[in-house]
Amino acid sequence: MLTPRHQALVMTLAGMTVGVAVFGAVLAINGGNPLAGNDTPAGIVKSQPTPSASTRTDGLQPDSLHYMPQDFGTNDDPVSAEVPVGWKSAQAGTRPRFLDPTGVWQVRFDTRGSKQSPDLLVANRERSIDERDLKVVSRDDGTLVYTYTDQSRGPRMGLSRWISIDGGNTSAVEITVGGRPQDEAGLRAVLQHAADTLKLPVSPGDNRPN
Repeated sequence: MLTPRHQALVMTLAGMTVGVAVFGAVLAINGGNPLAGNDTPAGIVKSQPTPSASTRTDGLQPDSLHYMPQDFGTNDDPVSAEVPVGWKSAQAGTRPRFLDPTGVWQVRFDTRGSKQSPDLLVANRERSIDERDLKVVSRDDGTLVYTYTDQSRGPRMGLSRWISIDGGNTSAVEITVGGRPQDEAGLRAVLQHAADTLKLPVSPGDNRPN
């Protein structure tokens, strides 16, 4: 006959045996350590991290632009071109500059013209730019494209084009657009649209500087 102490010992041993059996069964079912944190329970799919987007979408987009005509120049030599809606100029005359409401983007016109060719004016402008980290992107077809670093606004991009109406011998109008490097597509669209819609007087007075 077992004493109460012996009975308690037997019950403890029996409980340990059952626990070992259950642990072994779980181990066999899961095929590994059930306590390991890197195992995925059956029926649960691990989600993969979503890759971050690498395409920049904060730049000026061509399809976001709408245009309206603007008049400038002089009474004797009036000029007009289409600029983005909402871009305003604080001055008219021969050198208007149209700024967007945030001041980030702009398009500027100079209708005084020059007796120099567009290609020569491109070279002259490139030599005259005194900006930090200046890098010329291209200088083709009377158009200068460049980037630089502004002390207060950071990285900037400029595109200047000289329009000739006599086969490239002289320049009638300069159009310059400015913004940030990530705005390049939109800036090119603004420049091209301004050039395509540019209207000059039929017989402008030849008072262009040399």
